[in-house]
Amino acid sequence: MRDIAVFSGSAHPTLAHEICRHLGVELSPTRVTRFANDCLEVQLQANCRERDVFLIQPLVPPVQENLVELLLMLDAARGASAARTTVVLPHYAYARSDKKDAPRISIGARLVADLMVSAGASRVLALTLHSPQVHGFFSVPVDHLHALRELAGYFSRYDLSNTVVVSPDLGNAKEAAHFARIVNVPVAAGAKQRFADDKVQISTVIGDVSGRDVIVLDDEIAKGSTMMELLDKLRERGARSIRVACTHGLFTSGALDRLQAQEDVLEIVSTNSVPIPESKMVPKLKVLSIAPALAEAMRRINIGESVSTLFEAP
Repeated sequence: MRDIAVFSGSAHPTLAHEICRHLGVELSPTRVTRFANDCLEVQLQANCRERDVFLIQPLVPPVQENLVELLLMLDAARGASAARTTVVLPHYAYARSDKKDAPRISIGARLVADLMVSAGASRVLALTLHSPQVHGFFSVPVDHLHALRELAGYFSRYDLSNTVVVSPDLGNAKEAAHFARIVNVPVAAGAKQRFADDKVQISTVIGDVSGRDVIVLDDEIAKGSTMMELLDKLRERGARSIRVACTHGLFTSGALDRLQAQEDVLEIVSTNSVPIPESKMVPKLKVLSIAPALAEAMRRINIGESVSTLFEAP
């Protein structure tokens, strides 16, 4: 590998350390301090001059704190004469704000993308953005990975002969169909309408789930409102068993406890793209590591190899 420096913000240092172990490099130290007026200051405590710098920072709660910290890290790397600065963004929280769906509303995904570029981002390595158009909000190159290989590798250990993959909505149906092709099972989707952040309605499930083992695949689970609504529809349609899978397991507002309490939900599978504290590790939860895939993508970016082969079916 070429001369590389990897730094982490405060959002998910455990993932950053794991990525560095797979890369075979040390995680360079970062010092974050807070002034008496509540302003943050960031110091990258390793040489960046003419080096290939990677900054690992998912935008997870507290999102605004972690965003400002990332912007300051970018500014510090640019001021230290980094040859190139890549933002490794395992979770982009603002990706959900991707369209104008009400009068006089902000489009946060585009604005925050502009902020990162203005602060000094040369390119972005993202994981499972909420919608495809968010990729285009960045004016620098974006490598957009997904976790379908990791999820498929995990579920392939089961007998999937009577299984169907279900997307909670039509917006995620393309990813669900891709996942279904990898594991060689049919796909179905919920017809969802969202009325508020925590209020959704799924009118029906498009596809046959009667008597089938279901894997519900979503990009993100936060409050779990969509998932709970979908579980009711799957029961009405006669699903035999249910496993829930997602890339970004935010699990806010007691979502894990509610899913854990559903007797017909056999398993909840997520990646470690966001930190999941020990207090949330319920018995049905299985966390898969995305660190090897991110490390391999970083290695390929560093030496100029194609990242597209990481999307090939396992």
